[in-house]
Amino acid sequence: MFNSIRGVLSAKSGEAVFVLSGDIEWEIAMPSNDISSLAMNSECRVLTWLYHREDQMRLFGFTSERRRSAFLELLKVEGIGPKGALKILGGISQDDLEKALENGDLARLEAVPGLGKKTAQKMLLSLKGKLVQSAEFSVPSSPYNDLVEALISMGYDRRAAGEALAKAEASLGVAGAKMPDAEREKLLFQEAIVYLSGA
Repeated sequence: MFNSIRGVLSAKSGEAVFVLSGDIEWEIAMPSNDISSLAMNSECRVLTWLYHREDQMRLFGFTSERRRSAFLELLKVEGIGPKGALKILGGISQDDLEKALENGDLARLEAVPGLGKKTAQKMLLSLKGKLVQSAEFSVPSSPYNDLVEALISMGYDRRAAGEALAKAEASLGVAGAKMPDAEREKLLFQEAIVYLSGA
């Protein structure tokens, strides 16, 4: 629905920012360290995720796709809801979170405010290998990132999806670069699935 909101940061608190876009001022809940990185009265772009239940609707925001992806992965862990995921992201840097998950560093995760041992253990079991971006996957274009997210939604690991797309792009070569975007994305997606299935 809403992918991002661009506007001027009109106010902020410890839990949310207010972004004035046209005649609408949006209240967006964000991790505290994301909030502190934004400057007042400056233009910003906030990536968003809409939480919608029968009795509640709230917009959550992030300064990068990497942060939003981490938030969405945290929501898949039993016992972690949107508020909990936001608090976790606010209590640890993205690099430290990824490093702790990859190294199985339970003590580092337990040091995050509000994160108990049981939930930290569930995070290790659920998220190991899912947040770290592959060094080979460094293509910054938005369509490419969208393909990674589509593959992740199909159950593939982020690292593996990135590597498969990098291989697919290499196989298309110069011819792929000359294709219309839609056709190129379709072929990349198909080729990536072939690599991931081991066919």
